[in-house]
Amino acid sequence: MVTEAPGTGADLPVGVPPGRFDWSTPLPQLRALGRVHLVAVGGAGMSAVARLLHGRGVAVSGSDSADSAMVAALRAEGLRVWVGHDAAYLDGVDTVVVSTAIREDNVELAAARRLGLRVLHRAQALAVAVGGMRTIAIAGANGKTTTTAMVVTALRHAGLDPTYAIGGELVDGATNAHLGAGGLAVLEADESDGSFVVYRPEVGVVTSVQPDHLDVYGTVEAVAAGYRAFVTTIRPGGLLVVCADDPGAARLGEWAAGRGLRVVSYGRSAGSSWQVTDLSAVGTRSSALVRGAGGSHRLALAVPGWFNVLNATAALAACCDGFGVDTRAVLAGLGAFAGTRRRFERKGEAAGVVVVDDYAHNPAKVAAVVDAGRGAVADGGALVVCFQPHLYSRTRDFAAEFGQALAGADVVVVLDVYAAREDPVPGVSGQLVADAVEASGGRARFLPDQAAAPGELARLLRSGDLLITVGAGDITRLGPLVLAELDRQKSHSHVDGES
Repeated sequence: MVTEAPGTGADLPVGVPPGRFDWSTPLPQLRALGRVHLVAVGGAGMSAVARLLHGRGVAVSGSDSADSAMVAALRAEGLRVWVGHDAAYLDGVDTVVVSTAIREDNVELAAARRLGLRVLHRAQALAVAVGGMRTIAIAGANGKTTTTAMVVTALRHAGLDPTYAIGGELVDGATNAHLGAGGLAVLEADESDGSFVVYRPEVGVVTSVQPDHLDVYGTVEAVAAGYRAFVTTIRPGGLLVVCADDPGAARLGEWAAGRGLRVVSYGRSAGSSWQVTDLSAVGTRSSALVRGAGGSHRLALAVPGWFNVLNATAALAACCDGFGVDTRAVLAGLGAFAGTRRRFERKGEAAGVVVVDDYAHNPAKVAAVVDAGRGAVADGGALVVCFQPHLYSRTRDFAAEFGQALAGADVVVVLDVYAAREDPVPGVSGQLVADAVEASGGRARFLPDQAAAPGELARLLRSGDLLITVGAGDITRLGPLVLAELDRQKSHSHVDGES
Protein backbone atom coordinates (compact mmCIF):
# COMPACT_ATOMS: atom_id res chain seq x y z
CA MET A 1 0.00 0.00 0.00
CA VAL A 2 1.22 3.51 -0.76
CA THR A 3 1.60 5.41 2.49
CA GLU A 4 3.12 8.56 1.06
CA ALA A 5 2.05 10.62 -1.92
CA PRO A 6 3.89 10.46 -5.22
CA GLY A 7 5.88 13.64 -5.45
CA THR A 8 6.90 13.51 -1.79
CA GLY A 9 9.50 10.77 -2.04
CA ALA A 10 7.20 7.76 -2.03
CA ASP A 11 7.86 4.63 -4.03
CA LEU A 12 6.15 4.67 -7.41
CA PRO A 13 2.59 3.30 -6.98
CA VAL A 14 1.99 -0.10 -8.50
CA GLY A 15 0.19 0.28 -11.82
CA VAL A 16 1.81 3.49 -12.99
CA PRO A 17 3.20 2.88 -16.49
CA PRO A 18 6.97 3.22 -16.86
CA GLY A 19 8.05 6.19 -18.90
CA ARG A 20 10.26 9.25 -19.09
CA PHE A 21 9.02 10.79 -15.83
CA ASP A 22 9.35 9.48 -12.30
CA TRP A 23 6.13 10.44 -10.53
CA SER A 24 7.67 9.63 -7.14
CA THR A 25 10.31 12.35 -7.51
CA PRO A 26 10.04 14.81 -4.60
CA LEU A 27 8.53 18.06 -5.81
CA PRO A 28 10.01 21.45 -4.99
CA GLN A 29 8.23 24.14 -3.06
CA LEU A 30 6.72 26.93 -5.14
CA ARG A 31 9.33 29.43 -4.02
CA ALA A 32 12.14 27.09 -5.14
CA LEU A 33 11.03 26.95 -8.78
CA GLY A 34 12.84 30.13 -9.72
CA ARG A 35 12.13 31.31 -13.24
CA VAL A 36 9.95 28.80 -15.12
CA HIS A 37 9.80 28.18 -18.88
CA LEU A 38 6.99 26.07 -20.38
CA VAL A 39 7.48 24.34 -23.72
CA ALA A 40 4.34 24.28 -25.93
CA VAL A 41 2.70 26.77 -23.58
CA GLY A 42 -0.23 27.37 -25.95
CA GLY A 43 -1.80 23.97 -25.23
CA ALA A 44 -4.86 23.66 -23.01
CA GLY A 45 -3.07 21.92 -20.15
CA MET A 46 0.19 23.86 -20.34
CA SER A 47 -1.48 27.28 -20.53
CA ALA A 48 -3.49 26.45 -17.41
CA VAL A 49 -0.29 25.71 -15.49
CA ALA A 50 1.34 28.88 -16.82
CA ARG A 51 -1.60 30.97 -15.66
CA LEU A 52 -1.62 29.51 -12.15
CA LEU A 53 2.14 29.84 -11.67
CA HIS A 54 2.04 33.41 -12.99
CA GLY A 55 -0.85 34.18 -10.64
CA ARG A 56 1.16 32.90 -7.69
CA GLY A 57 4.01 35.28 -8.46
CA VAL A 58 6.36 32.96 -10.35
CA ALA A 59 8.33 34.46 -13.24
CA VAL A 60 6.96 32.55 -16.25
CA SER A 61 7.93 32.40 -19.92
CA GLY A 62 6.96 29.99 -22.66
CA SER A 63 7.29 28.96 -26.28
CA ASP A 64 5.03 27.33 -28.83
CA SER A 65 5.47 26.08 -32.36
CA ALA A 66 2.81 28.43 -33.74
CA ASP A 67 1.01 31.64 -32.85
CA SER A 68 -2.55 31.21 -31.61
CA ALA A 69 -5.35 32.91 -29.71
CA MET A 70 -4.07 31.27 -26.52
CA VAL A 71 -0.54 32.57 -27.09
CA ALA A 72 -1.96 36.05 -27.62
CA ALA A 73 -4.05 35.74 -24.46
CA LEU A 74 -1.05 34.69 -22.37
CA ARG A 75 0.95 37.64 -23.67
CA ALA A 76 -1.90 39.97 -22.79
CA GLU A 77 -1.80 38.57 -19.24
CA GLY A 78 1.86 39.53 -18.91
CA LEU A 79 3.68 36.31 -19.87
CA ARG A 80 6.63 36.39 -22.27
CA VAL A 81 5.89 33.88 -25.03
CA TRP A 82 7.97 33.14 -28.12
CA VAL A 83 6.80 31.47 -31.32
CA GLY A 84 9.18 28.71 -32.32
CA HIS A 85 11.65 26.73 -30.22
CA ASP A 86 15.19 27.85 -29.39
CA ALA A 87 17.64 26.89 -26.67
CA ALA A 88 18.34 30.60 -26.20
CA TYR A 89 14.94 30.96 -24.52
CA LEU A 90 16.36 29.15 -21.49
CA ASP A 91 18.73 31.96 -20.59
CA GLY A 92 18.20 32.63 -16.87
CA VAL A 93 15.65 29.82 -16.52
CA ASP A 94 15.73 27.51 -13.47
CA THR A 95 12.85 25.11 -14.20
CA VAL A 96 11.54 23.80 -17.52
CA VAL A 97 8.02 22.34 -17.78
CA VAL A 98 7.02 19.94 -20.54
CA SER A 99 4.26 17.48 -21.31
CA THR A 100 4.59 13.88 -22.43
CA ALA A 101 3.94 15.05 -26.00
CA ILE A 102 7.27 16.93 -26.06
CA ARG A 103 9.93 14.65 -27.48
CA GLU A 104 13.39 14.42 -25.98
CA ASP A 105 14.93 15.86 -29.16
CA ASN A 106 13.03 19.13 -28.77
CA VAL A 107 15.82 21.74 -28.77
CA GLU A 108 14.64 23.37 -25.54
CA LEU A 109 14.17 20.13 -23.62
CA ALA A 110 17.49 18.78 -24.90
CA ALA A 111 19.22 21.99 -23.77
CA ALA A 112 17.54 21.80 -20.36
CA ARG A 113 18.83 18.26 -19.89
CA ARG A 114 22.32 19.28 -21.02
CA LEU A 115 22.41 22.29 -18.70
CA GLY A 116 21.16 20.27 -15.74
CA LEU A 117 18.05 22.41 -15.25
CA ARG A 118 15.14 21.09 -13.26
CA VAL A 119 12.62 19.47 -15.67
CA LEU A 120 9.06 18.94 -14.48
CA HIS A 121 6.14 17.32 -16.18
CA ARG A 122 3.08 19.53 -16.60
CA ALA A 123 1.19 17.62 -13.89
CA GLN A 124 4.06 17.98 -11.44
CA ALA A 125 4.16 21.73 -12.03
CA LEU A 126 0.41 21.90 -11.51
CA ALA A 127 0.73 20.00 -8.23
CA VAL A 128 3.29 22.56 -7.08
CA ALA A 129 1.05 25.44 -8.16
CA VAL A 130 -1.85 24.22 -5.98
CA GLY A 131 0.29 23.04 -3.08
CA GLY A 132 -1.43 23.47 0.28
CA MET A 133 -4.96 23.62 -1.16
CA ARG A 134 -7.81 21.17 -0.53
CA THR A 135 -8.12 19.45 -3.88
CA ILE A 136 -10.71 17.64 -5.97
CA ALA A 137 -9.10 15.66 -8.81
CA ILE A 138 -11.36 14.34 -11.58
CA ALA A 139 -10.17 11.44 -13.72
CA GLY A 140 -11.74 9.01 -16.18
CA ALA A 141 -11.66 7.92 -19.79
CA ASN A 142 -14.83 9.89 -20.53
CA GLY A 143 -16.32 13.07 -19.12
CA LYS A 144 -13.51 14.38 -16.94
CA THR A 145 -13.24 17.80 -18.62
CA THR A 146 -16.98 18.47 -18.44
CA THR A 147 -17.26 17.12 -14.89
CA THR A 148 -14.35 19.30 -13.77
CA ALA A 149 -15.99 22.35 -15.33
CA MET A 150 -19.30 21.48 -13.70
CA VAL A 151 -17.68 21.22 -10.26
CA VAL A 152 -16.07 24.63 -10.78
CA THR A 153 -19.36 26.21 -11.89
CA ALA A 154 -21.26 24.68 -8.96
CA LEU A 155 -18.71 25.84 -6.37
CA ARG A 156 -18.64 29.34 -7.81
CA HIS A 157 -22.43 29.50 -7.79
CA ALA A 158 -22.36 28.45 -4.13
CA GLY A 159 -20.26 31.53 -3.33
CA LEU A 160 -16.86 29.83 -3.24
CA ASP A 161 -13.85 30.91 -5.28
CA PRO A 162 -11.98 27.74 -6.28
CA THR A 163 -8.65 27.58 -8.01
CA TYR A 164 -9.00 25.39 -11.07
CA ALA A 165 -7.24 23.91 -14.09
CA ILE A 166 -9.35 22.40 -16.86
CA GLY A 167 -8.39 20.85 -20.18
CA GLY A 168 -10.84 23.15 -21.94
CA GLU A 169 -12.25 26.66 -21.64
CA LEU A 170 -15.61 27.37 -20.05
CA VAL A 171 -18.12 28.69 -22.57
CA ASP A 172 -19.39 31.36 -20.15
CA GLY A 173 -16.29 33.48 -20.73
CA ALA A 174 -14.07 32.08 -18.01
CA THR A 175 -10.65 30.72 -18.90
CA ASN A 176 -9.22 27.23 -18.51
CA ALA A 177 -7.54 28.22 -15.24
CA HIS A 178 -8.08 30.59 -12.34
CA LEU A 179 -6.29 31.28 -9.08
CA GLY A 180 -9.02 31.50 -6.47
CA ALA A 181 -9.08 32.78 -2.93
CA GLY A 182 -11.00 30.01 -1.24
CA GLY A 183 -8.25 27.46 -0.56
CA LEU A 184 -9.98 24.89 -2.79
CA ALA A 185 -8.54 23.50 -6.03
CA VAL A 186 -10.40 21.60 -8.75
CA LEU A 187 -8.17 19.76 -11.22
CA GLU A 188 -8.71 17.67 -14.31
CA ALA A 189 -6.45 14.66 -13.74
CA ASP A 190 -5.13 13.16 -16.97
CA GLU A 191 -4.68 9.39 -16.89
CA SER A 192 -3.16 9.13 -20.37
CA ASP A 193 0.47 8.96 -19.18
CA GLY A 194 0.06 8.02 -15.52
CA SER A 195 0.67 11.57 -14.30
CA PHE A 196 -2.61 11.70 -12.37
CA VAL A 197 -0.89 10.19 -9.34
CA VAL A 198 0.87 13.42 -8.32
CA TYR A 199 -1.97 15.52 -6.89
CA ARG A 200 -2.81 13.97 -3.48
CA PRO A 201 -6.49 15.00 -3.61
CA GLU A 202 -8.92 15.08 -0.74
CA VAL A 203 -11.65 14.03 -3.18
CA GLY A 204 -11.01 11.84 -6.20
CA VAL A 205 -13.61 11.32 -8.93
CA VAL A 206 -13.43 8.53 -11.52
CA THR A 207 -16.07 8.75 -14.24
CA SER A 208 -15.01 5.65 -16.16
CA VAL A 209 -12.23 3.08 -16.46
CA GLN A 210 -12.00 1.91 -20.05
CA PRO A 211 -9.36 0.52 -22.41
CA ASP A 212 -7.70 3.66 -23.74
CA HIS A 213 -4.10 4.85 -24.10
CA LEU A 214 -2.93 1.31 -24.73
CA ASP A 215 0.13 2.79 -26.46
CA VAL A 216 1.23 3.79 -22.94
CA TYR A 217 -0.28 1.11 -20.67
CA GLY A 218 -0.04 -1.87 -23.00
CA THR A 219 -2.98 -3.88 -21.64
CA VAL A 220 -6.47 -3.35 -20.26
CA GLU A 221 -5.30 -4.80 -16.95
CA ALA A 222 -2.55 -2.18 -16.76
CA VAL A 223 -5.11 0.58 -17.32
CA ALA A 224 -7.12 -0.67 -14.34
CA ALA A 225 -3.95 -0.86 -12.25
CA GLY A 226 -3.18 2.75 -13.16
CA TYR A 227 -6.52 3.88 -11.74
CA ARG A 228 -5.90 1.89 -8.58
CA ALA A 229 -2.62 3.78 -8.24
CA PHE A 230 -4.57 7.04 -8.53
CA VAL A 231 -6.95 5.93 -5.76
CA THR A 232 -4.05 5.16 -3.40
CA THR A 233 -3.04 8.83 -3.57
CA ILE A 234 -6.31 10.11 -2.08
CA ARG A 235 -5.55 11.57 1.34
CA PRO A 236 -6.46 9.61 4.49
CA GLY A 237 -10.05 10.37 5.40
CA GLY A 238 -10.79 11.45 1.85
CA LEU A 239 -13.48 10.41 -0.60
CA LEU A 240 -13.67 8.52 -3.89
CA VAL A 241 -16.63 9.19 -6.19
CA VAL A 242 -17.24 6.55 -8.90
CA CYS A 243 -19.78 5.91 -11.64
CA ALA A 244 -21.75 2.77 -10.78
CA ASP A 245 -22.86 2.40 -14.41
CA ASP A 246 -19.30 1.95 -15.65
CA PRO A 247 -18.09 -1.59 -14.87
CA GLY A 248 -14.46 -0.55 -14.51
CA ALA A 249 -15.24 2.37 -12.22
CA ALA A 250 -17.64 0.24 -10.17
CA ARG A 251 -14.94 -2.41 -9.65
CA LEU A 252 -12.51 0.34 -8.68
CA GLY A 253 -14.98 1.56 -6.05
CA GLU A 254 -15.37 -1.92 -4.61
CA TRP A 255 -11.58 -2.30 -4.49
CA ALA A 256 -11.19 1.05 -2.73
CA ALA A 257 -13.98 0.36 -0.21
CA GLY A 258 -12.32 -2.95 0.61
CA ARG A 259 -9.25 -0.98 1.64
CA GLY A 260 -11.14 1.31 3.95
CA LEU A 261 -11.61 4.35 1.71
CA ARG A 262 -14.94 6.17 1.83
CA VAL A 263 -16.67 5.61 -1.53
CA VAL A 264 -19.75 7.28 -2.98
CA SER A 265 -21.31 6.03 -6.23
CA TYR A 266 -23.62 7.63 -8.77
CA GLY A 267 -25.54 6.45 -11.81
CA ARG A 268 -28.70 4.76 -13.01
CA SER A 269 -27.74 1.48 -11.34
CA ALA A 270 -29.81 0.35 -8.38
CA GLY A 271 -28.01 0.88 -5.12
CA SER A 272 -26.09 3.98 -6.28
CA SER A 273 -25.52 6.52 -3.52
CA TRP A 274 -26.86 9.11 -5.97
CA GLN A 275 -29.31 7.27 -8.24
CA VAL A 276 -30.42 8.89 -11.49
CA THR A 277 -33.93 8.17 -12.80
CA ASP A 278 -36.44 9.72 -15.19
CA LEU A 279 -33.86 10.88 -17.71
CA SER A 280 -35.21 13.32 -20.26
CA ALA A 281 -33.37 14.94 -23.17
CA VAL A 282 -35.01 17.45 -25.48
CA GLY A 283 -32.90 19.27 -28.02
CA THR A 284 -29.93 20.82 -26.25
CA ARG A 285 -31.38 20.43 -22.75
CA SER A 286 -31.57 17.46 -20.39
CA SER A 287 -32.93 16.65 -16.95
CA ALA A 288 -33.35 13.85 -14.44
CA LEU A 289 -34.48 12.99 -10.95
CA VAL A 290 -31.55 12.34 -8.62
CA ARG A 291 -32.08 10.54 -5.31
CA GLY A 292 -29.41 11.14 -2.69
CA ALA A 293 -28.46 13.25 0.33
CA GLY A 294 -31.66 12.21 2.07
CA GLY A 295 -34.08 13.19 -0.66
CA SER A 296 -34.98 13.48 -4.33
CA HIS A 297 -33.77 16.41 -6.38
CA ARG A 298 -34.62 17.65 -9.87
CA LEU A 299 -31.47 18.14 -11.94
CA ALA A 300 -32.09 20.40 -14.95
CA LEU A 301 -29.26 21.16 -17.39
CA ALA A 302 -28.79 23.49 -20.34
CA VAL A 303 -26.54 20.94 -22.07
CA PRO A 304 -27.70 17.80 -23.91
CA GLY A 305 -27.28 14.09 -23.39
CA TRP A 306 -27.56 11.43 -20.71
CA PHE A 307 -23.77 11.51 -20.32
CA ASN A 308 -23.97 15.14 -19.18
CA VAL A 309 -26.61 14.16 -16.61
CA LEU A 310 -24.15 11.59 -15.26
CA ASN A 311 -21.30 14.12 -15.31
CA ALA A 312 -23.47 16.57 -13.38
CA THR A 313 -24.38 13.90 -10.82
CA ALA A 314 -20.67 13.21 -10.30
CA ALA A 315 -20.15 16.91 -9.68
CA LEU A 316 -23.10 16.94 -7.27
CA ALA A 317 -21.63 14.06 -5.27
CA ALA A 318 -18.13 15.57 -5.20
CA CYS A 319 -19.35 18.97 -3.99
CA CYS A 320 -21.93 17.76 -1.47
CA ASP A 321 -20.32 14.63 -0.06
CA GLY A 322 -16.75 15.82 -0.52
CA PHE A 323 -16.86 19.42 0.64
CA GLY A 324 -20.29 19.67 2.29
CA VAL A 325 -21.67 22.28 -0.11
CA ASP A 326 -25.43 22.91 0.06
CA THR A 327 -27.28 20.63 -2.36
CA ARG A 328 -29.66 23.33 -3.59
CA ALA A 329 -26.80 25.69 -4.38
CA VAL A 330 -24.98 22.98 -6.32
CA LEU A 331 -28.12 22.10 -8.31
CA ALA A 332 -28.64 25.77 -9.16
CA GLY A 333 -25.02 26.07 -10.28
CA LEU A 334 -25.28 22.97 -12.45
CA GLY A 335 -28.41 24.39 -14.04
CA ALA A 336 -26.43 27.50 -14.98
CA PHE A 337 -23.60 25.50 -16.58
CA ALA A 338 -23.24 26.57 -20.21
CA GLY A 339 -20.67 23.98 -21.30
CA THR A 340 -16.99 23.93 -22.22
CA ARG A 341 -15.23 24.62 -25.46
CA ARG A 342 -15.07 21.62 -27.77
CA ARG A 343 -17.66 19.64 -25.79
CA PHE A 344 -20.78 19.65 -28.02
CA GLU A 345 -19.95 23.30 -28.65
CA ARG A 346 -22.26 25.08 -31.07
CA LYS A 347 -20.13 26.85 -33.69
CA GLY A 348 -22.96 28.50 -35.59
CA GLU A 349 -25.66 28.10 -38.21
CA ALA A 350 -25.69 28.82 -41.95
CA ALA A 351 -28.18 27.96 -44.69
CA GLY A 352 -30.32 26.19 -42.08
CA VAL A 353 -27.46 23.89 -41.04
CA VAL A 354 -26.28 23.84 -37.40
CA VAL A 355 -22.60 23.04 -36.82
CA VAL A 356 -21.34 21.60 -33.50
CA ASP A 357 -17.77 20.69 -32.51
CA ASP A 358 -16.70 18.00 -30.04
CA TYR A 359 -13.37 16.71 -28.74
CA ALA A 360 -14.46 13.04 -28.49
CA HIS A 361 -11.62 10.71 -29.46
CA ASN A 362 -12.35 7.26 -28.03
CA PRO A 363 -15.27 4.99 -29.00
CA ALA A 364 -17.38 5.56 -25.88
CA LYS A 365 -17.08 9.33 -26.18
CA VAL A 366 -17.88 9.24 -29.89
CA ALA A 367 -20.95 7.05 -29.25
CA ALA A 368 -22.18 9.51 -26.61
CA VAL A 369 -21.75 12.47 -28.97
CA VAL A 370 -23.59 10.67 -31.79
CA ASP A 371 -26.40 9.83 -29.36
CA ALA A 372 -26.64 13.46 -28.23
CA GLY A 373 -26.62 14.58 -31.86
CA ARG A 374 -29.42 12.20 -32.72
CA GLY A 375 -31.53 13.79 -29.99
CA ALA A 376 -30.66 17.34 -31.05
CA VAL A 377 -31.16 17.13 -34.83
CA ALA A 378 -34.24 18.86 -36.18
CA ASP A 379 -37.21 16.82 -37.37
CA GLY A 380 -36.60 15.79 -40.96
CA GLY A 381 -32.93 16.73 -40.78
CA ALA A 382 -29.94 14.44 -41.09
CA LEU A 383 -27.15 13.88 -38.58
CA VAL A 384 -23.81 14.23 -40.39
CA VAL A 385 -20.59 13.49 -38.51
CA CYS A 386 -17.12 14.39 -39.73
CA PHE A 387 -14.64 12.35 -37.68
CA GLN A 388 -10.88 12.75 -37.45
CA PRO A 389 -9.19 9.72 -35.84
CA HIS A 390 -6.57 10.64 -33.24
CA LEU A 391 -3.35 8.58 -33.01
CA TYR A 392 -2.39 5.74 -35.32
CA SER A 393 -2.25 3.25 -32.43
CA ARG A 394 -5.75 4.12 -31.25
CA THR A 395 -7.12 3.93 -34.80
CA ARG A 396 -5.50 0.53 -35.31
CA ASP A 397 -6.69 -0.86 -31.98
CA PHE A 398 -10.26 0.46 -32.01
CA ALA A 399 -11.31 0.89 -35.65
CA ALA A 400 -14.18 -1.58 -35.29
CA GLU A 401 -15.44 0.10 -32.12
CA PHE A 402 -15.27 3.52 -33.78
CA GLY A 403 -17.30 2.13 -36.66
CA GLN A 404 -20.00 0.91 -34.29
CA ALA A 405 -20.04 4.24 -32.44
CA LEU A 406 -20.37 6.30 -35.63
CA ALA A 407 -22.89 4.09 -37.43
CA GLY A 408 -25.78 5.82 -35.66
CA ALA A 409 -25.23 8.95 -37.77
CA ASP A 410 -26.96 9.28 -41.14
CA VAL A 411 -23.69 10.08 -42.92
CA VAL A 412 -20.10 9.85 -41.68
CA VAL A 413 -17.14 11.55 -43.37
CA VAL A 414 -13.83 10.23 -42.03
CA LEU A 415 -10.66 12.30 -42.34
CA ASP A 416 -7.17 10.87 -42.12
CA VAL A 417 -5.46 10.20 -38.79
CA TYR A 418 -4.17 13.10 -36.70
CA ALA A 419 -0.74 11.80 -35.71
CA ALA A 420 -0.18 13.91 -32.57
CA ARG A 421 2.88 12.41 -30.86
CA GLU A 422 3.14 9.31 -33.09
CA ASP A 423 4.83 8.41 -36.34
CA PRO A 424 2.69 6.91 -39.15
CA VAL A 425 1.93 3.20 -38.98
CA PRO A 426 1.86 1.38 -42.33
CA GLY A 427 -1.64 0.37 -43.36
CA VAL A 428 -3.36 2.54 -40.75
CA SER A 429 -5.51 5.41 -42.03
CA GLY A 430 -9.00 6.82 -41.72
CA GLN A 431 -10.09 4.26 -44.30
CA LEU A 432 -10.10 1.64 -41.53
CA VAL A 433 -12.75 3.60 -39.64
CA ALA A 434 -14.82 4.33 -42.75
CA ASP A 435 -14.84 0.62 -43.61
CA ALA A 436 -15.85 -0.22 -40.04
CA VAL A 437 -18.79 2.21 -40.22
CA GLU A 438 -20.01 0.49 -43.39
CA ALA A 439 -19.54 -2.92 -41.76
CA SER A 440 -21.71 -1.74 -38.86
CA GLY A 441 -24.55 -0.78 -41.18
CA GLY A 442 -23.74 2.91 -41.50
CA ARG A 443 -22.94 5.12 -44.46
CA ALA A 444 -19.41 6.50 -44.66
CA ARG A 445 -16.71 7.81 -46.95
CA PHE A 446 -13.02 8.42 -46.42
CA LEU A 447 -11.75 11.90 -47.30
CA PRO A 448 -7.94 11.93 -46.98
CA ASP A 449 -7.61 15.54 -48.20
CA GLN A 450 -8.75 17.65 -45.26
CA ALA A 451 -8.44 20.83 -47.33
CA ALA A 452 -11.30 19.56 -49.49
CA ALA A 453 -13.57 18.90 -46.50
CA PRO A 454 -15.33 22.29 -46.23
CA GLY A 455 -16.51 22.15 -49.84
CA GLU A 456 -17.41 18.47 -49.73
CA LEU A 457 -19.40 18.83 -46.52
CA ALA A 458 -21.17 21.99 -47.66
CA ARG A 459 -22.33 20.24 -50.83
CA LEU A 460 -23.57 17.31 -48.77
CA LEU A 461 -25.51 19.29 -46.15
CA ARG A 462 -29.11 20.48 -46.45
CA SER A 463 -31.26 22.86 -44.40
CA GLY A 464 -32.31 21.18 -41.14
CA ASP A 465 -29.17 19.03 -40.92
CA LEU A 466 -26.82 18.92 -37.94
CA LEU A 467 -23.09 18.60 -38.60
CA ILE A 468 -20.81 17.51 -35.76
CA THR A 469 -17.05 17.73 -36.23
CA VAL A 470 -15.49 15.16 -33.90
CA GLY A 471 -11.90 14.51 -32.85
CA ALA A 472 -9.01 15.64 -30.64
CA GLY A 473 -6.85 17.01 -33.45
CA ASP A 474 -7.09 20.09 -35.64
CA ILE A 475 -10.58 19.23 -36.92
CA THR A 476 -11.85 21.96 -34.59
CA ARG A 477 -10.84 24.46 -37.31
CA LEU A 478 -13.23 22.86 -39.78
CA GLY A 479 -16.61 24.06 -38.47
CA PRO A 480 -16.13 27.78 -39.24
CA LEU A 481 -14.83 26.90 -42.71
CA VAL A 482 -17.93 24.82 -43.44
CA LEU A 483 -20.18 27.63 -42.21
CA ALA A 484 -18.38 30.10 -44.47
CA GLU A 485 -18.71 27.73 -47.43
CA LEU A 486 -22.44 27.25 -46.74
CA ASP A 487 -22.89 31.03 -46.70
CA ARG A 488 -20.93 31.36 -49.92
CA GLN A 489 -23.00 28.70 -51.67
CA LYS A 490 -26.22 30.29 -50.42
CA SER A 491 -25.08 33.69 -51.69
CA HIS A 492 -24.21 32.26 -55.09
CA SER A 493 -27.55 30.48 -55.36
CA HIS A 494 -29.34 33.77 -54.68
CA VAL A 495 -27.31 35.51 -57.37
CA ASP A 496 -27.99 32.72 -59.85
CA GLY A 497 -31.71 32.90 -59.06
CA GLU A 498 -31.78 36.63 -59.75
CA SER A 499 -29.80 36.59 -63.01
